[in-house]
Amino acid sequence: MAKYDEASAEHLLNTVGPAFSKLRRSALLELENPLSTKDLSRTLVLNVVHEAEQDGGREMTVGGIAEHFGNDPSVASRMVSDCIKAGYLRRAASQQDGRRTVLHLTPEGTELMARFRRHQREAYEHVTADWPEQERLDLARLMLKYVESQENLRSRNP
Repeated sequence: MAKYDEASAEHLLNTVGPAFSKLRRSALLELENPLSTKDLSRTLVLNVVHEAEQDGGREMTVGGIAEHFGNDPSVASRMVSDCIKAGYLRRAASQQDGRRTVLHLTPEGTELMARFRRHQREAYEHVTADWPEQERLDLARLMLKYVESQENLRSRNP
């Protein structure tokens, strides 16, 4: 394990945040057959719905999308409407409360998410192609640990 002097550690911690903000698009757009920038944006919403469905069939609403992104409900509504018009989401009556409308991925939405996941992996492998295998796996493990910690914080501080 590497040891860092105080100045090096301070520099790393000050630059990791800006580095995270660069991750979203760069590599995904450079691959063969990239997703459109519009579909990349749609995957943000689709992923929230997908994760809810994978999380014990939890129901996701437009309000839930707004809460997840910290958006105004009207912004979330426009995002969801765009995904519905594109054929990736559909609205349905809640099975828990028929007065609520919930969101579900369509087969096309499920396929877009599968394609997006493949692109994410290809991008990771492309960017880290000249890294030692152990470093590639270490970064993957640490990123998963970071995201899990972030999710744990979110669930403790609703």
